[in-house]
Amino acid sequence: MDDEVQQPEYEVGTGMLCVFGRQLKLFRERAGLDRAGFGSMTGYSVSTIAAFEQARRIPPPKFIDRADELLQAGGVLSASKEEVARAQYPAFFRDAAKLEAEAAVLHVYATQAVPGLLQTEEYARAVFAMWRPQLDEEVIEQRLAARLARQEVFTQRPAPHLSFVIEEAVLLRPLGGAVVRRGQLEQLLLIEEKRNVEVQVMPLSRQEHAGLAGPFTLMEMRDGRRIAYAEVQGDSRVHTERLKVRELERTYGSLRAQAHTPAESRALIEKLLGER
Repeated sequence: MDDEVQQPEYEVGTGMLCVFGRQLKLFRERAGLDRAGFGSMTGYSVSTIAAFEQARRIPPPKFIDRADELLQAGGVLSASKEEVARAQYPAFFRDAAKLEAEAAVLHVYATQAVPGLLQTEEYARAVFAMWRPQLDEEVIEQRLAARLARQEVFTQRPAPHLSFVIEEAVLLRPLGGAVVRRGQLEQLLLIEEKRNVEVQVMPLSRQEHAGLAGPFTLMEMRDGRRIAYAEVQGDSRVHTERLKVRELERTYGSLRAQAHTPAESRALIEKLLGER
């Protein structure tokens, strides 16, 4: 899930990162610390502290908690963690990312690449590196960190139910090279072993196919709300209207019926791993 055009994740001087940066600077100065002294206490360089304060870099949660403690901010800085973390995502995906993290059920249909929740670090890096227009290295690192952080969904308790339907062409496409592809196939087998995860492959040989309109994600929230997310070329939308969500739910049901079963899909992935 990426931007259609390369733009900063945020604009300097605006938004939540700017507010956080100003607060951080005010608390630091109130404590009588310069950037060098505060940096030595937190383990960050002067340039990094400056980047945090000027909203040019996204501070990690551990830094925010440590800064709140050292600067005696009374929880003001720590209270911003969730909103600051959301700045890691492309603007169009931020709302969907929050919903995804809170969902009780996730269903994902993927047509171009392995779904972000299932990607290895090497595969994800290759995907971002191939994006056009090209992304700056700093943007790639931010997006990579955000993508890997999303995978914490697999360790949540209570565990959400997750299912994936992936086009066979995705598994055949050697994005990043043979070694990266092999690692990604092995990752799919490892994740598929989890009791709350089902992976199905849509074979190229199918004469009927319900998903020709493109990829999408379905989410069922813990309060019962049903939501759909669709994205193409960086243009995305979160659907909450029941008619649209119901249409995509029917489509996903057809896709699961047309795809290989989880057992057949595992056998196919193992076969692909055995090929040279």
